[in-house]
Amino acid sequence: MDYLTKLQTTMSERASIHDESLPIRQRMETLIRLKQKEITSAIEELDTEKFIRDEWERGNKGGGGLTMVLQDGSTFEKGGVNISVVHGELPPQAVARMSNDHKKLEELGTESTLKFFACGLSLVLHPKNPHAPTTHANYRYFEITDPLTGQVRAWWFGGGADLTPAYLYEEDARHFHQAHKDALDQYDASLYPKFKKWCDEYFYIKHRQETRGIGGLFFDDFDDRPAGDILRIVESCFDAFVPSYVPLVARRKDIPFSDEEKKWQQIRRGRYVEFNLVLDRGTQFGLHTPGSRVESILMSLPATASWQYNHQPAEGSPEAKLLAVLKNPVEWV
Repeated sequence: MDYLTKLQTTMSERASIHDESLPIRQRMETLIRLKQKEITSAIEELDTEKFIRDEWERGNKGGGGLTMVLQDGSTFEKGGVNISVVHGELPPQAVARMSNDHKKLEELGTESTLKFFACGLSLVLHPKNPHAPTTHANYRYFEITDPLTGQVRAWWFGGGADLTPAYLYEEDARHFHQAHKDALDQYDASLYPKFKKWCDEYFYIKHRQETRGIGGLFFDDFDDRPAGDILRIVESCFDAFVPSYVPLVARRKDIPFSDEEKKWQQIRRGRYVEFNLVLDRGTQFGLHTPGSRVESILMSLPATASWQYNHQPAEGSPEAKLLAVLKNPVEWV
């Protein structure tokens, strides 16, 4: 596909995202497919390796997705940018389990089977260099419909983006947060402080008494305004991702590092694994959902991690500086 054709295709996709005559589910699906292409292209510019594509289908004609993974690259040890578009039935026990986190489902009751539609993009990128930060982002749309009438009974958006460095560069933290604050402020200046606080709270590793990283945005059950308005906010956050993250990796990926710095990165990745497997709601939901794709769910885990007994960084060290921020989250902007 030549440049002009690609440009025309992108413009057409953008137009359909904003076409209010189309269902929100269709517009969100178009957005995540467009963003998967944009983000993987930007990440490949930083690496000598390319993403491998793995298209998959869910059983019983329940949709599918496209998993794109880059591993053992020159810059990224492991990374994935995945989309899924799935639909099916939610049995009463699944509705009951989800209602603990999504209060809207309580209003629908847990006695009958409901139909659902969900689509989203989830990404995690783990650079090789300890000075280059790991990042995670996820934006999703969930819809519940009546199995008899097809009427939408409940819907919401969720998502966010966050940064997990092994070594703290305050200018990088400010850049990442400012980009996402700007993305939200153009629609509603009250959202960034709310979503930033939510992110710090959600990614808190209680048994370690520290956050997973230095935060960013997190939100769920976002349905307090028209769905089309929220879709534009989600699109703005999506648009902020590449300029918020790619320059940080470009700046840090070639910094010389020691064996000790690599060991510290591995310890921090151990914390990443702990959070994702023990505390993350999305991982838990995925692993408990029949027919879910385990390879895609566990894509978020780093290729390597380590646990060192009772490791304590030296006082005044760069490692201790990071840990202090993880125990007491900072307002970066």
